Amino acid sequence: MRGGGLWQLGQSLNRRLAQADKKVVGRRFFSSEDNLKKTVLYDFHTANGGKMVPFAGWSMPIQYKDSIMESTVNCRENGSLFDVSHMCGLSLKGKDCVPFLEKLVIADVAALAPGTGTLTVFTNEQGGAIDDSVITKVKDDCIYLVVNAGCRDKDLAHIESHMKSFTSKGGDVSWHIHDERSLLALQGPLAAPVLQHLTKDDLSKLYFGEFRILDINGATCFLTRTGYTGEDGFEISVPSENAVDLAKAILEKSEGKIRLTGLGARDSLRLEAGLCLYGNDMEQHVSPVEAGLTWAIGKRRRAEGGFLGAEKILKQLAEGPPIRRVGFISSGPPARSHSKVQDDKGNSIGEITSGGFSPCLKKNIAMGYVKSGTHKTGTKVKIEIRGKAYDGTITKMPFVPTKYYKPT
Repeated sequence: MRGGGLWQLGQSLNRRLAQADKKVVGRRFFSSEDNLKKTVLYDFHTANGGKMVPFAGWSMPIQYKDSIMESTVNCRENGSLFDVSHMCGLSLKGKDCVPFLEKLVIADVAALAPGTGTLTVFTNEQGGAIDDSVITKVKDDCIYLVVNAGCRDKDLAHIESHMKSFTSKGGDVSWHIHDERSLLALQGPLAAPVLQHLTKDDLSKLYFGEFRILDINGATCFLTRTGYTGEDGFEISVPSENAVDLAKAILEKSEGKIRLTGLGARDSLRLEAGLCLYGNDMEQHVSPVEAGLTWAIGKRRRAEGGFLGAEKILKQLAEGPPIRRVGFISSGPPARSHSKVQDDKGNSIGEITSGGFSPCLKKNIAMGYVKSGTHKTGTKVKIEIRGKAYDGTITKMPFVPTKYYKPT
């Protein structure tokens, strides 16, 4: 499929998003137009040609003047600036915030050095994933984390319920939800050199997964070297009154090479990077082991447990999970969520959860779940799309190599 094909795909997505008043697209709920929330950059988006669509209760740009293909490729070649202010940042504080959080997530939070973070998963009593989150230990009595927009209400209710129980027994933990701040994601090869122009701190000493509070463009920001594209980059929590000025400064310093980028390319980029989208590739009935996130379960946590659903998760670690998340390369039309996967004998072995045409690889890619024992890389499969079976091959992820900035 050439660029026109992806354009058609983008237009199809646009139409589905615009019509998603009371529907579910890719298992993500969309709100009606009359009650959508707007980020502080809303007017900035529309002034720059942003095509706004309902997403998780917010009006968000799906793309700008560039096509989804152009935006995806430009992120990998130069850089992208995303408004991700719809996501929810919060801080847990108190001398017991670490043991409290460890009851809810699979990470070894205690082992994190101050100023470092990790991807983790909030689990339920059955070992399923409530949400994934990037958590950072700011210091021993302060944890900063960001949860997904579509899971905000569920996540906050879950945390609050357990916090009430924890504090009623004498635990010292409180929280602050950062609704006074906005969140920008700056990704790609030019992210660091451009951002360096806007701060006096030496960003060459800040590595993937690390966190600082510093001045950027005259505002006190939370800066995490992380992202959702597989590229080097940052997530910048900035006071909302400074968000538009910071976005303008980043674009100006890049001399047009870093571009405003919307949800369409963000989805293509994360899929190329083999990253889960909660609500598609990870849900409340899927465990972190099944989702291929065993590496996120800290060594001490594997030995001690102590988090919700630990019994099931530790059993899967010992015996193996019944299903596994894998990547696919396929022929024919791009595979979509719910496309059935069959073995070479026609037996059903799994299902696609995310798929599309890769703008960078110029081929169809997808991820999904298959039965354990059928998950070996190189295994030939058939993927059913609109009633017809097409050839596919199970492959390793990420599809596009990651470029995270780590010590050499």
